[in-house]
Amino acid sequence: MSSLPAGKSTPARRGRPPQTEKQADQVRARIVLATAEVFAEQGSRGLSVARIIEKAGLARPTFYRYFANATEPLHAVLTISNEDLVGGIRSALERTEQPVELGINMIEAYLHWAGGHGSMLAPLFAELHDPGSPVSAYREQAIEDIRVLVRAKIASLGRPAPTDLDLDTALQTCEFVVYRISAAAPHGEPDQATIDAARLTMIRGVLTMLGTREDVEYALTIPGLFESTAN
Repeated sequence: MSSLPAGKSTPARRGRPPQTEKQADQVRARIVLATAEVFAEQGSRGLSVARIIEKAGLARPTFYRYFANATEPLHAVLTISNEDLVGGIRSALERTEQPVELGINMIEAYLHWAGGHGSMLAPLFAELHDPGSPVSAYREQAIEDIRVLVRAKIASLGRPAPTDLDLDTALQTCEFVVYRISAAAPHGEPDQATIDAARLTMIRGVLTMLGTREDVEYALTIPGLFESTAN
């Protein structure tokens, strides 16, 4: 029988699993972070337990106390990424009060999401459309969740629902522009001038896909959004 007072835990020893839930969460988070770093360097096909534990500075038995293989912590990484993107879009739509704001706020959410991924963004985008990668399934789930959110918001604004093609084109425009500027930047971090230019490209694309003629006419009055040919 243990002689420790109630509520006390045995100090963690080398080679033994953490003795408290907090310690276990810390080790699990350490593994997930290391997995994200390996994924950023190698992509999903370069993931291995050996690379993850080397990056995390942990022993192999410790890894297997929490995950059965190298793919499991990648699912945790991708779940967090999806939650960040969908959650950001949800918040952006909640503060949208008129149609022209819808595209602008969505784009800000995409840019904010991309900014939090750093060097992980390039392999993430590289595998979006690869059926053999777990990234692809997570991307499809995120897109479906965003479709539902956007349709609900457009309906609440009293607008007719967009066609599937228009909505998917708008979302893929956001994806592509974020990928384009991130892939061309050192460490996936574009400078502010590049982000500002990309924001205008995304707004123009989303506006024409999801907006009405009246929205576009209103947008034409916004300085800097569309170039003028007037001398």
